[in-house]
Amino acid sequence: MTEPRRSSSPRAKASRNAARGGAQQRDAERKAAEKRRNRSIAQAERRTTADSVRSTEPAPTAAGRARVADSPTPTSYSDMPEGYRAGFACFVGRPNAGKSTLTNALVGAKIAITSGRPQTTRHTVRGIVHRPDAQLVLVDTPGLHRPRTLLGERLNDQVRATWAEVDVIGFCIPADQKIGPGDMYIARQLAEVRRTPKIAIVTKTDAAAGKQAVGEQLLEVVELGKEVGIEWADVVPVSAVAGDQVGLLADLLAAQLPVSPPLYPGGELTDEPEQVMVGELIREAALEGVRDELPHSLAVTVEEMLPRSGRPKDKPLLDVHAVLYVERQSQKAIVIGTGGSRLRDVGTRARRQIEALLGTPVFLDLHVKVAKDWQRDPKQLQRLGF
Repeated sequence: MTEPRRSSSPRAKASRNAARGGAQQRDAERKAAEKRRNRSIAQAERRTTADSVRSTEPAPTAAGRARVADSPTPTSYSDMPEGYRAGFACFVGRPNAGKSTLTNALVGAKIAITSGRPQTTRHTVRGIVHRPDAQLVLVDTPGLHRPRTLLGERLNDQVRATWAEVDVIGFCIPADQKIGPGDMYIARQLAEVRRTPKIAIVTKTDAAAGKQAVGEQLLEVVELGKEVGIEWADVVPVSAVAGDQVGLLADLLAAQLPVSPPLYPGGELTDEPEQVMVGELIREAALEGVRDELPHSLAVTVEEMLPRSGRPKDKPLLDVHAVLYVERQSQKAIVIGTGGSRLRDVGTRARRQIEALLGTPVFLDLHVKVAKDWQRDPKQLQRLGF
């Protein structure tokens, strides 16, 4: 018995091509979903918050933990509403553009350190926003800049690598500062990222000189996009400090995410290891009130975090031993201060933040060491985690 011949009419060919295209699209979507699940699993393996700690009531600023019962994230496929979205968004901008403050405001907890000093963020920080209709994973990146050291080059590489992995990019431009060469440099770099949608975010509107100044900056941002060849998906002014339009920004970012099940379980606010976050809180405390050249020369490593042995269960104490590294002996004297006064102040401020983060009393032991020109030394960069 011979097979019937397929019709060669244009309509039949078009029908077959449409069916073949639909199958290819479904296959591509299946592969994309599988890739996203694998990425989620890999990230989940990095989370180090203990289940026993996660289940306790967190302190107001505790990061990485929230009560699962309070999370709007679906716990099963049957609970997931139709059209539920999940994916990654990153904020990019020049140093001190308000990226970390905005990340913290969207997550609702402090998961990224902030400072008035530029280039405070030195590694990508993931914050997780849980919504009834979407799960938004925010990636806070270091500020993109023209590097002067090997550390600067590696931080820039980190930023560009993040662009290739996210579903939407938010370009942060402060409302209280004119668009400058740094913004133009980043915009030109972003213009080369063709497929990823980009939202222009005018930050720090609370610091601008009135609504007219914000409006003028919005127009400048639109013109910047036209000049470099970027078609903004949206342009939105926000104030993370005042909370203005933060919810609207979350809506705009979530709308750009693909349809997908949640990538993280409910209650997770970040996938940062606690030891890394503790080191960042110490560095944040050390950055307060220092001279201009010191912030770039300061690095922190947490050598050990262990519960104090022999303590009663109802009175635990966590021993944290950390080292602050600077590049010159003169900088070491600045960090320590007269008679160790400044280092004690750093320890006091950092300990409060660490206790709020971990929800347990902490004994913080700090030491200061010199690692000469570590920002330019590949071996020392690797040892310090860069």
